[in-house]
Amino acid sequence: MKLYNTLTRQKEEFQPLKGKTVSMYSCGPTVYNYAHIGNMRTYIFMDILRRALKRNGYTLKGVMNITDVGHLLSDGDEGEDKLNKAAREQKKSPAEIAAFYTEAFMADIEKLNIGKPELIAKATDHIGEMLEFVVKLCEKGYGYETADGIYFDISRFPGYGKLSGINLEEQRAGARVEVNPQKRNPADFALWKKAAPEHIMRWDSPWGPSYPGWHIECSAMSRKYLGPLFDIHTGGVDHIPIHHENEIAQSEALEGKKTVNFWVHGEFMMVDNGKMSKSLGNVYTISDLEGMGYSALDFRYFCLNAHYRKKLNFTFEGLTGAKTALCNLRTALQAHKAAPAAAPAPDLSGYQKDFAEAVGDDLNIPYALGVLWTMVKEGKKHPAVYAAASEMDTVFGLSLDRLPPAEEKKSRSAVIPAEILRLAEQRRQARLNKDYKASDSLRAEIEAAGYAVIDKPGNEYEIQPKAEK
Repeated sequence: MKLYNTLTRQKEEFQPLKGKTVSMYSCGPTVYNYAHIGNMRTYIFMDILRRALKRNGYTLKGVMNITDVGHLLSDGDEGEDKLNKAAREQKKSPAEIAAFYTEAFMADIEKLNIGKPELIAKATDHIGEMLEFVVKLCEKGYGYETADGIYFDISRFPGYGKLSGINLEEQRAGARVEVNPQKRNPADFALWKKAAPEHIMRWDSPWGPSYPGWHIECSAMSRKYLGPLFDIHTGGVDHIPIHHENEIAQSEALEGKKTVNFWVHGEFMMVDNGKMSKSLGNVYTISDLEGMGYSALDFRYFCLNAHYRKKLNFTFEGLTGAKTALCNLRTALQAHKAAPAAAPAPDLSGYQKDFAEAVGDDLNIPYALGVLWTMVKEGKKHPAVYAAASEMDTVFGLSLDRLPPAEEKKSRSAVIPAEILRLAEQRRQARLNKDYKASDSLRAEIEAAGYAVIDKPGNEYEIQPKAEK
């Protein structure tokens, strides 16, 4: 299996450090708001990598952080803490904000068939490890104190910039005005921040009430759970120039050697060939897409049509195409599943070989998806094709065994009594006419008969038998 290593800027043969176990750290969400679809593309890429490694027989030891403190509004260590700001604006505690958006994030990744890493690590649960890390860096001469915090002196680390290729001399020449004049170098970054009186989250430290910098969190938690050297670190390309560059500096400064073998990054998602921005009104969440009639897996299929290292342009035309394609694929597979098994099984070894080679070639999932489509379309219908597609789906994660939406609705309806369906349709008409009194009455009648009405976007609904207590 080959992976593109951002650090070396080339594809390399992947071999774990320890036998068949892969140690992998993935940068998780800062839980101050809902994750948008651009974020979700990165987590889909992370999930595809995990699935591909498992398919190759590896056992995973994966860690993903939940950032619930220390991520400032600017990645350059300026502005207010994002959790602090959200808590102040929503008049809730930072813990309440973090808990709410963590739950929302977990619900979204479940809808997207994104498997959770083996360990989810909250930043606020690891303040002690982070503080110890910073103290050791200071003892080794890498950290220095200013009026507002403890900063990492990049001049002490000759390798700074090797991940992003940043030219520090050019950066110094262009630094006309430094936001913090106490910093020794413009690119020095915060290891620890002194808490202003109004800052909600604070912990005792040798420098008074304070809180960790964003970058130190990942270094401390990856070191605790994966050791001083691990196999893979994933994240989005937006993390390369600052967050991950800083992780490398502080981790290697502490250990005196390389700490990550492979840095693997997913590219940006664009919207209508432009940047995703709240000011432009083009930031969408999975819930937004569901409200427009798309499923989370429609979006996952859309993402799989572009290589993870290529920019992906999101349009609703493209998402509609993905929705149609996924429906057609499931329909075709159901025909294979229902075909007689008595006929000689087709030889699918060529497709399976091409699929494995595509996945192993730096996760060339678009090509692998094309192999699946060719296999499904060519030759006679046979259950062996369905079985082969199901095995491929352990990497795609598209739930290809599901019935197409129309068939799924038909299947569910088959077990619902006609009288209940009639009442549900009457209720739908009442809701259309804004006769909510009649709607509530009909709902009560349906529930009394032992069924639940689940409202869907677009005035659609679903009927399910009520769970027995």
